[in-house]
Formats: sequence, structure tokens, C-alpha cells
Amino acid sequence: MEFREKMMLQASDFSKRAQAVQPSATLAVSKKAKQMAAEGIDVINLGVGEPDFTTPKAISEAAIEAIEGGQTSFYTPVGGILPLREAIAEQTTKKTGQVLSADQVTVTSGAKLSLYTIMQVLLNPGDQVVMPEPYWVSYVEQVRLAGGVATTVKPKTAAMKLTPADLDEVAGPVKLIILNNPSNPTGQVYSRAEVQALLDWADAHDSFLLSDEIYGQLIYNGQTFTSALSLKEIKDSRLIIVDGVSKSYSMTGWRLGWTIADEKIIAEMNKLLGHMTSNPAAVSQYAALAALTVDQQMVEDMRTTFESRLNATYDKLTAIPGLSVAQKPEGAFYLFFKVDQDLLDKLGLKSTIDFASALLEQAHVAIPAGEGFGMPGYLRLSYAKDQATINEALDRILAFVQ
Repeated sequence: MEFREKMMLQASDFSKRAQAVQPSATLAVSKKAKQMAAEGIDVINLGVGEPDFTTPKAISEAAIEAIEGGQTSFYTPVGGILPLREAIAEQTTKKTGQVLSADQVTVTSGAKLSLYTIMQVLLNPGDQVVMPEPYWVSYVEQVRLAGGVATTVKPKTAAMKLTPADLDEVAGPVKLIILNNPSNPTGQVYSRAEVQALLDWADAHDSFLLSDEIYGQLIYNGQTFTSALSLKEIKDSRLIIVDGVSKSYSMTGWRLGWTIADEKIIAEMNKLLGHMTSNPAAVSQYAALAALTVDQQMVEDMRTTFESRLNATYDKLTAIPGLSVAQKPEGAFYLFFKVDQDLLDKLGLKSTIDFASALLEQAHVAIPAGEGFGMPGYLRLSYAKDQATINEALDRILAFVQ
């Protein structure tokens, strides 16, 4: 018997679908920063969208109690345990005024999986999905994985927010509009009138509108958050809400998010999830149930801390020559800042990818370049760190640009 010489794995061994996907820009920066830190280098990582607070004690204790009580050892329903779905519906009703049922909620292993599953449920090959630039890094890749066409538009407003006028310029039918409110990476918050205008456009064009509201409880300096659900009923509509506990409750590691939509959409999602993850981790579900039902002062305490960091960090960053922010953020925990071309030229750099790479190698500060968000010339800084650490990072950035 003849044996072929062992072949190395080739690109052709993998699906075209997988090869078309680009790695997450934010996770790539974080990975490099962690590698350098493991080598003993003092790296400050401001690249990941992750609160620096530990999960509040009451939530962790509820999870431990669920484990010790034998509630986490077995499968749960695919869409999540009924008490959690009821709590999500009840909390959302309190915030938006829209009466919801548990059947209009499905719980997933992180809000990212909610988004991925929605794309798989809604999109056929060639369906067009519109989102503004800059956009969160995974939206485009999730659309591609579902066979859709991601169309990004550059808003004309200084706040970089999507408007009906932007949508009017898109050629061809629009199957889905993605609204991220507050925005990652800009931190901008859409007003009530702006959200209503996008809902009206979607209705007039029979388009779905997906409102990613994962940062909806992190709003600062007197601004007001308007959930799209407060303006439109979910029953028999093309409105879809995605949310979760990761950001507001400092539970990124628990991987727990959810979708609110018409029962027909939820049923289709659950059908797919049954072949993917089945249910989210039971222990995470009981932790999330506690998050939604215990005293919410913990959320306010974290929010006020983020607000203080935003104000201090914005002032210090915008004082650095060659760096600017188009409009002060109103939510989330990011500053999306522009690097002047003159500064890039002075440093002998061709792009903000080069800027981010040099900053990490020379100043040991990790922040992702705007190219990953569809907007070259910018970088995204997360202020989800203690202020002393942020100040040290900004001092290093100042020294780097000088």
C-alpha cells in the first residue's frame, strides 16, 4: 500500500465562509497585550469593552445558592428558564411601558449570540443590511456569515449617527437596519426623535430594525436614553431588541444576553439555538435573574463611576495635540478619537493601524484602530479602567506623540 506524504493544512481545506471572516480587531489587540504582559511588560490595555468591576456580590451569591440548591445541574429550556424570561419582560415593561410576555424573549449565551442568531434567522443570500460607520466590529462579519450584504454608510452628522437621509441614499431594498444605541465605538446616544425617525423609515420600507441596546443603562451627564421599544409595540412588528447583563452589571464572563421580538421571530431563533448551544449555562441564568431582581443601586453606582471617568478622560485626551473627539460621548464607555494626518506624518506612520501598533510596542498602551470599526483615522479608547490607570495611559500617549 502506498502512503501519500503528509500534507500541511492549506487554505483550501477550510470553507470560503470561514476564510471570508476577519478576526475581531478588539480581541486581537487584547490578545497581543496579554502576550506582552505575560512576558513581564507593563502593558495598559484599554482595548476591551469590559467593566473593571467584579460582578456584584449579591449576584454571585445567588449563583452559588443556585448551584448548592441543585438548580444548575441539568438542561433548561432552549430559550431560558421561565422566571428569567419573565423578569426580563417585567423589567423591560417598567422601562418602556410596553407590556411583554415571556414568549417574546429568548435568552442566549451572550448578546453576541443573539445577534448572530438573528442574522441567521432573517437573512437570505444577498439580503442587504445597513449600518452606520463606525460600527461595532462583529456586525459586518455576522452579516457575511449569514450570506447577507453589509452596506455601511457614513453619516453626515458630527455625532456619526444614522439618519433617514442616509438610508434614502442606499440603493436597493433594505432587509435590516442595525441601530446601536448607545453606540460602540462613539458613545453617542440617539434622541427620541432620532429613534422614531428610523422606526418610521423602517416601517415605510418594510425593513426590520434591530436595536442593540446593551449599553442602555450607561448614560451620562443628564442625557436620556430612549429604547426603540418605548416607541413601538413588538407584537407583529419588525422591531427586534438585543440586550444583556454584560455591561451594566459587570458580568461579561457570565455570557448572558437576550432578544426581545415578536413570538414568531423568537420561535425561529429557538429552533436554531436548539441545534447550536441548546440552553445558556444554567448558573449564568440564575445569576442574571438575581441581577434583574435585586436592588439596582449597584448599577447606578457603576454608572456614576463611568460618568466621572468619561469627564476626566475626555478632558485629558482632547488636550493631547493632534488628537480630537468630534462630539463628547453620552453613553457606553468609549472615546472614539481622531488622529490628525499631520501627527501621523510627523510620526512617520501611514495609518492608525500603524499608530496603534507603534503605541503598543513603544508606549505599551493597547487600543484598537478605527479600521476595525470601518473608520480609518480613528482609535477607540475604553475608559472601563480605574482613573489612575487611565491617566497613566494618557501620559504615555502624550509622551508617544511628542
